[in-house]
Amino acid sequence: MPPAPSGDDDSALSPRGRTAFVSGNFSVLHPGHFRLLKFAAESADRLVVGVNPDGTPGAIGAQEDRLAAVRSLDMVDEAFILESSLQEVLERLKPEVVIKGKEHENRLNVENAVVERYGGKILFSSGEVRLSPQALLRGSEAGFSTIRKPDDFPKRHRFDLSDLKAALGALEGIRVVVVGDLIVDTYVNCDPVGMSQEDPTLVVTPVEETTFVGGAGIVAAHARGLGAKVSFISVVGADEQGRFATRLLDDLGVDTHLLQDVTRPTTHKRRYRAKGKTLLRVNHLRQHPVDQELIAAMMEAVRERLDEADLLLFSDFNYGCLPQTLVDALIGMARARGVAMAADSQASSQLADISRFKGMDLITPTEREARLALQDFQSGLAVIAQELQKKARAKQVVITLAEEGLLAYGPDGDEYRADLLPAFNVSPRDVAGAGDSLFIATALSLRAGVNFWQSTYLGALAAACQVSRIGNSPLTRNDLVAEIEWLDG
Repeated sequence: MPPAPSGDDDSALSPRGRTAFVSGNFSVLHPGHFRLLKFAAESADRLVVGVNPDGTPGAIGAQEDRLAAVRSLDMVDEAFILESSLQEVLERLKPEVVIKGKEHENRLNVENAVVERYGGKILFSSGEVRLSPQALLRGSEAGFSTIRKPDDFPKRHRFDLSDLKAALGALEGIRVVVVGDLIVDTYVNCDPVGMSQEDPTLVVTPVEETTFVGGAGIVAAHARGLGAKVSFISVVGADEQGRFATRLLDDLGVDTHLLQDVTRPTTHKRRYRAKGKTLLRVNHLRQHPVDQELIAAMMEAVRERLDEADLLLFSDFNYGCLPQTLVDALIGMARARGVAMAADSQASSQLADISRFKGMDLITPTEREARLALQDFQSGLAVIAQELQKKARAKQVVITLAEEGLLAYGPDGDEYRADLLPAFNVSPRDVAGAGDSLFIATALSLRAGVNFWQSTYLGALAAACQVSRIGNSPLTRNDLVAEIEWLDG
């Protein structure tokens, strides 16, 4: 049979080779789509994609634009608009496999009867968890500039970069209380010497040490740099790292209230780096929960500041500073006073559950942290965002995806909507602190009355600026204004 001509509708379809078929709205191509389509492409000789027409529930954007986006993917052999019903298309195309997201496995699937009749098979999978979409676009290459400007996201949400400059001005004077784990980060820059002759060990010579405040401390410092009035409550050990953090945060103008815990050192992370790469990280820490006396002292310190606060931020690194009893009590205090709340709970080398922070205006987990909270490592990203929002009772969710950017999920009119914002910085120098800067910039913008999509864009820009330098240094509003002006120029 001759190959079927490629057309914009399904009228010219005819099978050739072993075919996998996927259908959907594809309103905004995000990493979940790329993973699903890659799995489908690897399941057959060719991949055919049906794009739902205009008027389909949940479809955003013109059908021709959505079709063009799908066709731009190397893995897609043919794509068309579903002008006929899905059952009619399958009856004519007869693909050997129909691929659907894992979340559809236990639902009613209208394709079942048709696929069974002609002897095909439906496979349910959301694909591999890690996949960089940039490598899948035809002709895509990283640009020369380190920070790039995604044009489509602002267009979809009807704003431009000049709106962001005005939004940054609204951050001035917001009263913020930050509570969470303080970390001190030391970067040891080394010269590589070579390989030891006695054993296969890499040998380096330390050249320079630089120390930064990290963890919830840098969240407080970022907030101050962006113009907020900031109070910070945490615990430290009786050591030089705790004294260093106190001095630095005081110098930055943060109202610092650090309670001493004699049972633990100040959490201290040492990174050994050479040639721009981290070779080894050594963590000095304890992870047991603070005791009842410290819980009571932290509650009192927060209570004294909440009456005049606009925003309460939980910056949780799961090193024991925020046991559940304290979290629940602080949430109750803030809710009673009408104070907005946001939470970030990191799980880089430990377990975390972002959903334990109930009723937040914003949560910003990584994909791994979101999946940990749901114990779901198979469903697509859009489903993960939706289920996490429900479980945590959060108003807005931003799931960060490392080099893939982020997935924003929040109210858009009368419905919730998911949208992808690709990573701005395609050549990061140091990814430490990216999530902290995104968290604080997005949360502050929301509290200032900026809409969710503009706030998320500002958060992504803050992260891009942060990873363009070594070490977790506080961002300033001028940093973001300068980057916006450069991008807008």
